[in-house]
Amino acid sequence: MSITHLIILLIVVVLIFGTKKLRNIGSDLGGAMRDFKKGLEGEDKPKDEQRLQADPPVAKPAEQKQPDSTESK
Repeated sequence: MSITHLIILLIVVVLIFGTKKLRNIGSDLGGAMRDFKKGLEGEDKPKDEQRLQADPPVAKPAEQKQPDSTESK
């Protein structure tokens, strides 16, 4: 492959994906590689940071008291 082939290929890729999309793909790929390397190094973190945090519990709506049909008026 010559340099002209590579330039044409680069132009086609930029036209198809756009520069913003390529920038996002590059940053996502870089972040994934960084996390992978940290995982291989065995970086120790406190257990609190390693643990996944769940969403806070959903508040239940207040129960409405319904009049008792057995009460006499």
